[in-house]
Amino acid sequence: MTLIDVYNLRKEKISETELKDEIFSVPVKEHVLHEVVVSQVNRRRAGTAACKSRSLVNASTRKLYRQKGTGRARAGSASSPTRRGGGVAFGPQPRAYVKKVSKKVRKAALRMALSDKLTGSQLFIVEDFSLPEIKTKSFVGVMRRFDVTKALIVTADKNEKLEKSSRNVPWVKVLRSEGLNVYDLLKFDHLFLEKPAIDRIEEALIS
Repeated sequence: MTLIDVYNLRKEKISETELKDEIFSVPVKEHVLHEVVVSQVNRRRAGTAACKSRSLVNASTRKLYRQKGTGRARAGSASSPTRRGGGVAFGPQPRAYVKKVSKKVRKAALRMALSDKLTGSQLFIVEDFSLPEIKTKSFVGVMRRFDVTKALIVTADKNEKLEKSSRNVPWVKVLRSEGLNVYDLLKFDHLFLEKPAIDRIEEALIS
């Protein structure tokens, strides 16, 4: 078990909590993180790029001119890729870019990303992220107290005041514990965890 300080929104230490070593203190393997991030990014690709091949171009199939005697190269149809308005040779077609990664590997990568944040002193545990009102200025003030400029905040449940106060701040992202992912953990420099979210994360990653 690893002991870590728990803060309030004024960055005052109010208690300590334990983090399970099998989640927050595991060896980090870069190739595993890379594999999961590539899989995650690929899933976001639409894969809808397409163009017309010669079989899809709406053109006459009549032979353009006779085969011999004209002094020109032979030509079969107007849809040939070598002619203007013809089809595209070897052009893109709709496809899926999905790269499958097993659930076991995804969980291992999440544990590694969380361990990296703890090792690098980039993890803050907050007792409760309840803001008194929906106000961006107040939220930015909280972030300034912790001296962070690029942060991921993970909450246990829906927090409307926090989500609305932070949505116009481009360097902050708010997620609920069930949406925690490797890409966002690596993208943002600092990680804030609500204390109630820790139990849910540990439960999901141990099972």
